[in-house]
Amino acid sequence: MAETSTKLAALDPVWQRVRQEAFAMVENEPLLGGLVHSSLLHHPSLERALAYRFSLKLASGEMSEQILREIADEAYASDPSIGQAARADVTAVFDRDPACLRFIQPILFFKGYQAIQAYRIGHWLWQNGRRDMSYFVQMRVSETFGVDIHPAAKIGRGIMIDHAHSIVIGETAVVGDNVSMLHSVTLGGTGKEDGDRHPKIGDGVLIGAGAKVLGNIHVGHCSRIAAGSVVLQDVPPNTTVAGVPAKVVGEAGCAQPSVTMDQLLCGKI
Repeated sequence: MAETSTKLAALDPVWQRVRQEAFAMVENEPLLGGLVHSSLLHHPSLERALAYRFSLKLASGEMSEQILREIADEAYASDPSIGQAARADVTAVFDRDPACLRFIQPILFFKGYQAIQAYRIGHWLWQNGRRDMSYFVQMRVSETFGVDIHPAAKIGRGIMIDHAHSIVIGETAVVGDNVSMLHSVTLGGTGKEDGDRHPKIGDGVLIGAGAKVLGNIHVGHCSRIAAGSVVLQDVPPNTTVAGVPAKVVGEAGCAQPSVTMDQLLCGKI
């Protein structure tokens, strides 16, 4: 058993750590044993566990767990990058959220992480021409988690959405790698225009709570958007913007704002 665990850790250290934390959780809180075993310990891989969570959380009288689980299993099997992104996302949450003390927490309890993983299945459906099913997934994610992400939006890996209440990401939005955002963020349009109409967020960007980024504008790599800001124009890389409408108030203050999560403006306004 020890040899098998060592090999597993070498092949997939994230999944091995989740399993270790799962066993510890059952020991510390036996009443959660059924949840932990059915959600994690009964599965041979993180992908299979996430497919189970996807089906359990999004199932309703309109769509059974079995159908949703088959969809998720097919997505993970056909596109390994979905599982790789899930590992990057859980690591990002652990690294950046002070309330996250274990890898197991986002998988079981954090709706931001779960919503992003469900979006990734919806995006896979969209890319494979199954538009109506992808809309169904979008609807259920919105109803279940309060997160509304259009399945056509393009979102990178290493994403952390803290609290994740009332997040809206539009159809033509693009979000880079290693982005962090807090609750009530909107990446939206500015009216009834169609076509490419939503923001493009660079890598390493930090978006504060309640910020609204509107229109087909670009937010440069490693920038910061202060809480409550309304961004209507391009944001240069490595800068901080704040206000309504948002204006540049200084440099980003560090190389990776999305990792440090420092939202203080230090008297720059």
